[in-house]
Amino acid sequence: MLTKRDLLRSAAAIAAGAAIARPSPLMAQSYPDIIEAKNIAEEGFIYGLPLVMNYAVMHEFAVDPKSSQFKAPFNKIDNLNHVATYEDTAVVTPNSDTPYSILWLDLRAEPMVISVPAVEKERYYSVQLIDGNTYNFGYMGSRATGNDAGSYLVVGPDWKSEKPTGINQIFSSTTPFVFANFRTQLINVEDMPNVEKVQAGYDVRPLSTFLKQPAPPAAPTIDFLPATTQGIKENFFDYLDATLEFVPPTEEDKAIRAKLARIGVGPGRSFAFKELPIAHKLEIGLGMKDGDEKVTKFAASGNKTINGWSVGSFFGDRTFYKGDWLKRAAAAKAGLYGNDAVEAMYPFTRTDAAGETLDASKHNYTITFPAGQLPPVNSFWSVTMYDGKSQLLIKNPINRYLINSPMLPGMKKNEDGSLTLYIQKDSPGADKEANWLPAPNDTIYLVMRLYWPKTEAPSILPAGEGTWQPPGINVAQY
Repeated sequence: MLTKRDLLRSAAAIAAGAAIARPSPLMAQSYPDIIEAKNIAEEGFIYGLPLVMNYAVMHEFAVDPKSSQFKAPFNKIDNLNHVATYEDTAVVTPNSDTPYSILWLDLRAEPMVISVPAVEKERYYSVQLIDGNTYNFGYMGSRATGNDAGSYLVVGPDWKSEKPTGINQIFSSTTPFVFANFRTQLINVEDMPNVEKVQAGYDVRPLSTFLKQPAPPAAPTIDFLPATTQGIKENFFDYLDATLEFVPPTEEDKAIRAKLARIGVGPGRSFAFKELPIAHKLEIGLGMKDGDEKVTKFAASGNKTINGWSVGSFFGDRTFYKGDWLKRAAAAKAGLYGNDAVEAMYPFTRTDAAGETLDASKHNYTITFPAGQLPPVNSFWSVTMYDGKSQLLIKNPINRYLINSPMLPGMKKNEDGSLTLYIQKDSPGADKEANWLPAPNDTIYLVMRLYWPKTEAPSILPAGEGTWQPPGINVAQY
């Protein structure tokens, strides 16, 4: 029996024959045959997915002031005096534990200095530096640099000089555009004014201003290709063309970039998809689909499964990935801009302890932490609910998107000291509502976050091999 793919390939073969008499301008340039083009499209999708996702977020956050997700232009901090809600849609699996401060850096003209204030020891904060390759190339904050005040220099790929006076540390990016993602812990709702005071102390300025020296010439204005997170799949290779303008090649990606050039994709190019014969269009579409399926499969199976939870580490720096584009793409798809394991661990699941898909339209669920076995962290932990399809936060009647450790004093423990969370679409009743995590009337995606996980036993580290394990989710028996 012929599959849909067989039929498409048959049509492609017929179209290929028909196209011989009318070759596209691209075909005259030794364009790959349809199978090679398909394979390049698949590899290119896997390589390029995180780059394109990052470019689209950058465009929405820092380039297009008309975007509903716009935060601030380059080199200006936007302090968000709230945690993420269902209305925040630019980044999948947004963290709703810590109000963000958003900063996109343009390092083309000169390096930028990020200064942080002294933060009380009991409050967790971090500044995560992510370059256009989606590498986490540096951290400031409670774990990495402590809670004292300091000033840190972020430099682009071509900057070479000695550490300037007054700078605590230098962080080097592989790309000229960088996302600096600030997280400041919110203890409870009444704590927001204190968070705002911390955020007011975050500062960014050009190195010349910091050193009180003349500024260098401004970088040229860029006419960015418009991009949205919703338009990635429909415009993938067009977006990748634009993205690669701002991602200098490295040893790791020489081979894949040379392959992409064979199908007309690369910096300064314009992917001429419309000019291709129908056979190539079909195969490139199939290649992208196969690439997407591989990423989805790896995101679901690339970690160790423990009690139904996927536990491992997808996030890190250039050395961590070592050119493993599939792992990097899976990281972006699982949750763009995730932290390194030492900064935060992210067990996630779509299934219960029995391996069945979590679906709150069919079942109510519980998760119980035995007495003395809450997640082991130096800072705090949370369990966040997302829609199973979009991986976005869900609108719910009590505006609760997560349950975290700062909420423990208001929650009810069982007689044996264990803690049960109720995961369902409707209230479990007044006596259990303090422990209720509202779910969609559909499939569920749950993410546990352990901020600054402990390294001594019991610990979730090393990722997937630790002595502490997240408990399974079970169909409710009440």
